[in-house]
Amino acid sequence: MGAPEEEAPRPPSDITVFGANCTLHGLSHIFLPGGVTFRRLLWAAAFCSSLSIFLLQVADRVIEYYQYPYVTILDEMDSPVMYFPAITMCNYNSFRKSKISRNDVFWMAGLLGVEQGDFDDFMAVLGQPTDNSQFFPTKSFDMLDFVKRTSHDIEEMLLDCKYRGKDCGPENFTTIYTRYGKCYTFNSGLDGNPLLTTLKGGTGNGLEIMLDIQQDEYLPVWGETDETSYEAGIKVQIHSQDEPPFIDQLGFGVAPGFQTFVSCQQQLLQYLPQPWGDCKSTPIDSEFFSTYSITACRIDCETRYLLENCNCRMVHMPGTSTVCTPEQYKDCADPALDFLVEKDNDYCVCQTPCNMTRYGKELSMVKIPSKASAKYLAKKFNKTEQYIGENILVLDIFFEALNYEKIEQKKAYEIAGLLGDIGGQMGLFIGASVLTILEIFDYLYEVFKDKVLGYFVRKKRPQRCQSDNLVITFSCSL
Repeated sequence: MGAPEEEAPRPPSDITVFGANCTLHGLSHIFLPGGVTFRRLLWAAAFCSSLSIFLLQVADRVIEYYQYPYVTILDEMDSPVMYFPAITMCNYNSFRKSKISRNDVFWMAGLLGVEQGDFDDFMAVLGQPTDNSQFFPTKSFDMLDFVKRTSHDIEEMLLDCKYRGKDCGPENFTTIYTRYGKCYTFNSGLDGNPLLTTLKGGTGNGLEIMLDIQQDEYLPVWGETDETSYEAGIKVQIHSQDEPPFIDQLGFGVAPGFQTFVSCQQQLLQYLPQPWGDCKSTPIDSEFFSTYSITACRIDCETRYLLENCNCRMVHMPGTSTVCTPEQYKDCADPALDFLVEKDNDYCVCQTPCNMTRYGKELSMVKIPSKASAKYLAKKFNKTEQYIGENILVLDIFFEALNYEKIEQKKAYEIAGLLGDIGGQMGLFIGASVLTILEIFDYLYEVFKDKVLGYFVRKKRPQRCQSDNLVITFSCSL
């Protein structure tokens, strides 16, 4: 008998060759030469079960990743020196009655709630002559000039000012216009003034001012309008220099007859943009502001809204457009702005900035003047004791401590974590790695080359006839 013929070597594309050499656990026990055995079926079932569990775990991790979870981290940071915030303050009374003329009343009557037949009575309440025989109203009225002329002046309101124990004055305040008229900002950082810093926390290491709110100048409430106020005192907002004040909605009140202590703490907030969060990471698209903030967005939006609907702007709004007349204020601007603030939630949609500074505050008050100091203060400012009690207030704003809170959102599950979880599941259930995946691709390439490309090569190759008895090979076509 002749020697047994040697078995032809299997090509690399053969599944048994791949199973014997692949590092994927279990395949070498499944794809073996020969028929199907019970042992091979058990290995196939175990491999398929492990692969199924692995794929379920991968799907769960991918779903978790695309939910973009995040965590919020709160940390308290110490600082040897801190920048003092901007302090904006407004008198609740917008216009001083001693500065209002009959011409002003003629034009502002609608805003002040004064009817046509009440002019003389209103002028009498203002303490001005009621004779209008020689009165001729002007042909036009400048609302901005009226606000500048009749608003309370910081030079008259400010009785005493100290910052970190050193004297300050009206020159340290910057004029700014809000819905309360002409207001004043301490430490605004504008006009080339450097930002003030503080080296310690506690009372005496911040701003301490004494103000006269001048209730004698308060305009009498003649009717319920947006331009008159029932309150007496000042409204204050503590904010960063990068954002404009929005004091009519974000300020807090300070009453006369009290010394108000405001202990504040700086908070730095960092939010995540889409898709983890919904903060705004792009620059502000505004011709009025260079830095994005919620208040800047609101003021910019309200300005555009009034320009579109009333063809004018309010005094406190930025830009160089025409200022609304008193009639436009009453008929269009005030109703439109009130509607926008109270009811229209779709027009002005302002996202939270990804980085913002906020100041938490705690307020406490004590009564002033005391009985022991009433006479002294009355003599010092040449006022009566009753006037001192009804008009004088002291505001003390300081940092609680020389530290700040950092509130930061961080991604809870990033791509590195996803790959690490998938890699761990691969090693646990199927014993695979990145190189194992390369082996699978290499096998698929061998299958493609052998089965597909080999088919076309064999199809193009000319066929030959062989004879066992002839040495010479003839062509099949002969």
